[in-house]
Amino acid sequence: MTEEFNPEFWPIAEPEGHPAEIEPNLPTPEAPAIRLAVDALSDIGCVRGNNEDCFGYDESLGIYVVCDGMGGMAAGEVASSRAVAAILHNYAASASSGEPVSTRLLCAINAANLDVWENGQVPAYRGMGTTAVAAALDGDKLILGNVGDSRAYVLQHGKCVQLTVDHSYINELIRNGTLTIEDSLSADLKGMESLITRAIGVAHDVQPDFFSVDLQPGTGVLLATDGLTRYLAPEEIASILAKSTFSIACANLIDLAKQRGGQDNVTCLLLLAHPA
Repeated sequence: MTEEFNPEFWPIAEPEGHPAEIEPNLPTPEAPAIRLAVDALSDIGCVRGNNEDCFGYDESLGIYVVCDGMGGMAAGEVASSRAVAAILHNYAASASSGEPVSTRLLCAINAANLDVWENGQVPAYRGMGTTAVAAALDGDKLILGNVGDSRAYVLQHGKCVQLTVDHSYINELIRNGTLTIEDSLSADLKGMESLITRAIGVAHDVQPDFFSVDLQPGTGVLLATDGLTRYLAPEEIASILAKSTFSIACANLIDLAKQRGGQDNVTCLLLLAHPA
């Protein structure tokens, strides 16, 4: 029997057998720690000849990454794959450092930026870069860092809410008051949809933004590239996930993006919180 993704009704498995009796004077046990189920998928889309998106994760360390490369020819693929590898490697290397998760994630993103920047000095890869959105588990919280326009959404109580803020040309116009959100949907901005104002590897230094989410059993978090988010509004994402089993949720999101054009590579990584 399959399970539906709907976070409000996601069944949590109970241990077999009878529950142990609790002595009346024993202290109340602490709330269970959180574990994350993960599903991820990347698709070339309907137009592109190669896939410049990349994702990676290490469940044992609680680190999850999605990147969308740019640079032409093979450079975009190189940038995104190197960024994912560098973030995972650097985060793992700091596991016993005692540093806060947020500090470790910042250092990992900075390490990825330097890696892509240095490799981008090779003529064949000059000018390459990538977006990045990364999530790291910190007890009952999820710490998120982003550069560019790959996004993180939180899914709770049947709703989907964008957490990250796009580092994009259009969003900068909205932030400085030149354009309203409503006008951005109808304004003639052809060619500007994918223009980003920050990226991994295009300069020696980078400035990621950070966010955090309080996790409860049933909380979902979606990391996705703009090949998905340009086609699906948050309420559509929530509707699709509510009707999907967890194992095919990412596939269902990607299928709809492709049905609507699939002009870019499409990648999503879905997390669901459970009691440990």
